[in-house]
Amino acid sequence: MLVLITYDVNTETAAGKKRLRKVAKQCENYGRRVQNSVFECIVDNAQCVMLKALLNDIIDENVDSLRLYYLGNKYQTKVEHFGVDRGIQVDQPLIL
Repeated sequence: MLVLITYDVNTETAAGKKRLRKVAKQCENYGRRVQNSVFECIVDNAQCVMLKALLNDIIDENVDSLRLYYLGNKYQTKVEHFGVDRGIQVDQPLIL
């Protein structure tokens, strides 16, 4: 399923900047960045539960915000894109 993850991490402190890097790194492990604090991740249910737990352990719920949008398996009909595309699609193979 496609999960859209958005986050806003307070970076007024050094700890906040560290949390921001950790959140981005975990999201990069599961998907691709489509905007600065927005990731598209193709995950199964188990991966989704794990990722959500990892991110919740990183953020400070008093000052940070984390949102997950569950677009399901038929997400192609739910996503429209205009403007510059950032690399390959999240569901396409990457050959190095």
